[in-house]
Amino acid sequence: MDEKKPRRISIAVDMDGVLADTETHFIKYYEEESGEKVDRKSLLGVPENIGFPDKTAVRRYVHSPGFFRTLPLIKGGVSAVKTLMQDFDIYIVSAAMEFPLSLFEKKQWLEEHFPFISWKQIIFCGDKSIIKTDYMIDDHIKNLDYFSGTPLLFSASHNIHVTHHHRLNNWEEILKYFKNVKA
Repeated sequence: MDEKKPRRISIAVDMDGVLADTETHFIKYYEEESGEKVDRKSLLGVPENIGFPDKTAVRRYVHSPGFFRTLPLIKGGVSAVKTLMQDFDIYIVSAAMEFPLSLFEKKQWLEEHFPFISWKQIIFCGDKSIIKTDYMIDDHIKNLDYFSGTPLLFSASHNIHVTHHHRLNNWEEILKYFKNVKA
């Protein structure tokens, strides 16, 4: 007789702004294109798409071939995801449908940086409110506000003034938080 494995707690992990450092990449693209230095302080509390002097820049970058493929990693993400996978079911969830070029590039990026994540654990969608994991780690409140599980806000310049979700500032804090979570 097959014994059913006990259900593990599930965590949805956003890609852009949580695993991949989109802010640093936007700044790099902007500085290379315009020749102007960007002060990170000027991005605090400002939506990403209007944080730069050229208000069309971010939209242009996310529609540029190679943008998502070359995103830098956020420090600690790879090892933290590996650690969490020991006790939790992890799903990488990205609202990739808005930027058609991003689908293949994000898949390639994940294959390079997270080769231990199965294709069955990757969810590219348009509306994250359909995600039914126990927890969701995301940097955008539009994805957390309608999430039916426990929302966890990953700190980013654009969300610095948000106070209505539990905030985790980095991957070290995420690991500490989940040490106290049991099935």
